Amino acid sequence: MPATPTPDPAEGWIIDAAQGVPEAERAPVLLLAHGAGRGSDSPFLQRMAELLAARGITVARFDFGYMLRARAEGRRIAPPRAERLVDEYRARVAHWRTRGVIPFIGGKSLGGRVASLLADELFAQGDVRGLVCLGYPFHPPGRPQSLRTEHLCGLRTPALICQGDRDPFGTRGEVETYALSSAIRLCWLPDGDHDFKPRVKSGETWAGNLQMAAQCTASFVHEVQR
Repeated sequence: MPATPTPDPAEGWIIDAAQGVPEAERAPVLLLAHGAGRGSDSPFLQRMAELLAARGITVARFDFGYMLRARAEGRRIAPPRAERLVDEYRARVAHWRTRGVIPFIGGKSLGGRVASLLADELFAQGDVRGLVCLGYPFHPPGRPQSLRTEHLCGLRTPALICQGDRDPFGTRGEVETYALSSAIRLCWLPDGDHDFKPRVKSGETWAGNLQMAAQCTASFVHEVQR
């Protein structure tokens, strides 16, 4: 079995440059990693990146090594444990730090969880400004007792979690019972699932929920950046 490649942190970026930012100003940079089963070019991340760029944020997306291997072999590969991806994410942050940028970090589902695991370490070092999780996997679907929240209870990094009301990885009713850090803000997407998609009968739309998530994220990032 071929080894999973270790990505070059300077390569493989998908960049959506901030729009409407004066040349004299530096736009905030948000690094986004993908979820467990789809890469950085997923429709969800592509649309979120476009919406955030339109709101003055440069979005830099990247793939973890296991996803690169899955693409190279043309098959689905299960991700390793989130803790085993932390070093890859740390190297991606270091790439931007060498360019003089202090980024925000985050991602979709698994990608956001990995970012959350090293957020306080990098925030304490002055290497990141904040954390953005798009659909945080608070627990595996159907296993609400298997929480992934221990490190979130004492989180010190300014953080935003955008979550669908009925996300099977953590519904609003469940999450509102958790003792999360006061550093974490929550943006609830009405009737949204893990991809923020609502049911037709709700009267909400996926486009509307993506817009709401982008606006919540942009407001958070610009506030913290100041």
